[in-house]
Amino acid sequence: MARWYCEHLGFSVIRHIPQPAQTHFLADESGTMIIEIYNNPPDQVPDYHSMDPLLLHLAFVSADAEADRLTLEKAGATFATETRLGDGSHLVMMRDPWGLAIQLCNRATPLL
Repeated sequence: MARWYCEHLGFSVIRHIPQPAQTHFLADESGTMIIEIYNNPPDQVPDYHSMDPLLLHLAFVSADAEADRLTLEKAGATFATETRLGDGSHLVMMRDPWGLAIQLCNRATPLL
């Protein structure tokens, strides 16, 4: 999973702890945001595929949400929904190959 996020969403592994949970700390291209991916559940991993994407998703800035959607679909992600807002924003909700929802956000007015 960490490799997929690095190859297709521009992250890099800044720290990897192999045991016991295969923990990966991934930094975005700006170096200002980090996500942690690991496998050490005290219970079963949630069935992300069955969850509404608005319950939990990772949002990514996209200059061209449609082009990024096509690229990610070729890499194993699946399309979920698409929203075009009145202000010109284009939001594409997808699922990574493990079912976790990811959103591509091309906002008319950037949040940052």
